[in-house]
Amino acid sequence: MSEVGGAVKSNRLSSVLPSITPPKIKRKHLRKYSWLPDVFRIKGSIIMRILGPVFTVTCFAAAIAYADSRGYTVVWTNSIVPLLSVVVGLILVFRNSTSYDRYWEGRKAFAQVTTICRNFSRQVWIYASLPPTDEPPAGTKGKTPTSVVTLAQLRRRKVEVIHLCLSFAFAAKHYLRGEDGIHYSDYIGVLPPSFAKYDNTQNNAVNHASSPSSYAAAGIGAGLNYSSRDQSNSRIGSGAVTPDTLKSDPTKRIRAKRSKTQVTLDSSTPLITNSHRAIDFHTYGSEEASMPLPLLIAHEMSRMVYHFRRDGCLETVGPAGLNGLSQMVQGLVDQLGVMERVANTPIPASYGIHLKQCVTLYLFALPLTLVHEMGWAIVPIVTVVAFTFMGIEGIAEEIEMPFGHDDRDLPLDRYCHDLKEEIYYIIDRLPEGGVGMHGYDDGEGDD
Repeated sequence: MSEVGGAVKSNRLSSVLPSITPPKIKRKHLRKYSWLPDVFRIKGSIIMRILGPVFTVTCFAAAIAYADSRGYTVVWTNSIVPLLSVVVGLILVFRNSTSYDRYWEGRKAFAQVTTICRNFSRQVWIYASLPPTDEPPAGTKGKTPTSVVTLAQLRRRKVEVIHLCLSFAFAAKHYLRGEDGIHYSDYIGVLPPSFAKYDNTQNNAVNHASSPSSYAAAGIGAGLNYSSRDQSNSRIGSGAVTPDTLKSDPTKRIRAKRSKTQVTLDSSTPLITNSHRAIDFHTYGSEEASMPLPLLIAHEMSRMVYHFRRDGCLETVGPAGLNGLSQMVQGLVDQLGVMERVANTPIPASYGIHLKQCVTLYLFALPLTLVHEMGWAIVPIVTVVAFTFMGIEGIAEEIEMPFGHDDRDLPLDRYCHDLKEEIYYIIDRLPEGGVGMHGYDDGEGDD
């Protein structure tokens, strides 16, 4: 009986155990409790960027070890390395923290732009409404304005101003990357067709080099004619250095012609020397004027908000709602200024040069102080130390400018695409606020 009972139990276990299979451990699960996959990861790392300098230091260490094995005296005193290690460590820590602060500040500023665009779009879509056309009920206090705008016209205006708000994020992205003009494929369906009037090389600097011709010359009036550009070609591989042609340079719109660098000295200007500059106050023509595209979009947004108020379409929220929308437009410009500060204020080149010189001096002095005691073992040791120090410097150099096209820069394209989906969802699927109500508060008597 015991044998029969054991067989029955084994059959029951065999019927249950095959259904219990261990889960397959994938990399996304392994990452939670092990860093081993990232240890052997090459793509996305800094290895390819610092491979050349690390190999150079390794060859130098091997040469020192070979010279020592042949009987040559190549030993330095051991008091140099501790002094240099403290200095190099402090400089690397400050360099890395400063670069990441710039990266994080750029991310916060663009996230704030995204938040403002969401709030502005939602409030315009709901609060902008036509005043009622029927007679106000008895006892209604306040004023009921009239409007000549139709419901279809109001909806078209709301869609246009929301698209302008969305365009601000796209324009800020291109502006921070030094990409002028509106001839980019991601503007399709985003920038309103009415904004084509600003694409004129004779009026502003929206299209310095990006726009081959103005819309007036092309005879386009119904919509925007975008020349598609494959920006994937401008991306560079992992570990490469961003070329000068791709580096962001928003300061190029600030013209040096606004002040004269050369002043003619004569007897009538005895106090002016070569170290002074005279300000030229004459009015420049339209060909000298320039304004970044995001500021033009902000100007149009403020103008359309004013038209909403003038036509009586913001009476449901009163003066406070108007001020709120105006503050949002101002917030977009403020955050653009924050990102401009990051883009226009690079870490001084002398600081980076001095850091590289100190790290190089330390790495070249390290094998000279350790070769007598360790022999050929200094080669892997110096390689590991060089990989550590140069890797920290390489990471700091990559993230200090977060608005470019590199793989480790901020994914601004994805941020803009996600925002575009959200705005389109509001326009296509969410209901509007409907018709307004009687008895609006005109703000009279408010403190």
